[in-house]
Amino acid sequence: DLDEVGRRAAEAVERGATEVCLQGGIHPAFDGHTYLDIVRAVRTAAPSVHIHAFSPLEVTHGAQTLGLPLEDYLARLKAAGLSTLPGTAAEILDPEIRAILCPDKLGADEWIEVMRTAHGVGLRSTATIMFGHVDGYEHWARHLLRVRALQTETGGFTEFVPLPFVHMEAPIWRKGKARSGPSYREAVLMHAVARIVLHPVIANIQVSWVKMGTDGARAVLDAGANDLGGVLMDESITRSAGGRNGQCFDRTEMIALAAGAGRPARQRTTLYQPIGHEPIPSLEPFA
Repeated sequence: DLDEVGRRAAEAVERGATEVCLQGGIHPAFDGHTYLDIVRAVRTAAPSVHIHAFSPLEVTHGAQTLGLPLEDYLARLKAAGLSTLPGTAAEILDPEIRAILCPDKLGADEWIEVMRTAHGVGLRSTATIMFGHVDGYEHWARHLLRVRALQTETGGFTEFVPLPFVHMEAPIWRKGKARSGPSYREAVLMHAVARIVLHPVIANIQVSWVKMGTDGARAVLDAGANDLGGVLMDESITRSAGGRNGQCFDRTEMIALAAGAGRPARQRTTLYQPIGHEPIPSLEPFA
C-alpha cells in the first residue's frame, strides 16, 4: 500500500540511496491515478530522492485508463514528482519477436513513441534490450539501430543497458519455446557491439551485475561498459525470475570490482552528474 511504499522510500534514503526505482506488472485494478498516487507517496516520504519509475507499458496503461494523451499524462507524472523513466518493457524492438515473446505488451512503435513523448516533456530515460530467448542477431541489430535513431532525434536516453534473459521461471522457457538465455560470449559481445553502434550518441553502456555476476561484470568493463548501475536494495525482479546474484552490492564491493578491471570508481546521480552537483536542468535534443 502507499504507506509501505513511502516507508521503504524513506528507509532507502536513510541508508544513503539517491534513487528509488518503481516498476510492476499491469494490475487490473490500477489506473492512471494509481501511478500518480505512488509518485506522490514517494515524494512526500522522501522529498529529495530521484524517482525513476514506470515502464512505457505502465505509462500507456495509465494514460489510457484516464483517457489522456500520452503527453498530458507524462506531464502530470512529472508534476507529481517523477524524475526519469526506466527503458524497460523494450525486450526486442522488432515486431517478429514481440509477436512471440510479448504479444500482450506494447508494440515496438508504441514503445518508441512513449519514449519520444517522454523526452519531449523533459523526462529522460534509460534504454534496454532483453536478449537471448527467441531472438536472433538480426533482431538485436534492428533494436540497436532503433535506439540510436531515437537518441539522435531526442538526446533523451541516459544509458543503454543490455539485460541477458533470465530463463529459469519464464513461462515461455518452461514450455520449451525459448533459449536458456544468451551464451556468456554473446552477453559480452552485446555490450561491446552496443558501444560501437551507439557511439557517440549514447555515452554510457551499463552492465547489470545482477544479471552478469561479478566476474561477468568485470569482464564487460573491459569490453565496452563504463557503468555498474546501482548498489541496490530490495531487488526483486531478477531474483523472482530465478537469478542467483545477491540483491545488494555495497559501495566497497563495487569499488573493488572496478579496481579489479583496472578502473577507478566514481559515484554518480541518475543523470550522470557527480554526487553533489545539480541535475541537468532541461532536456535538449542531441546535437
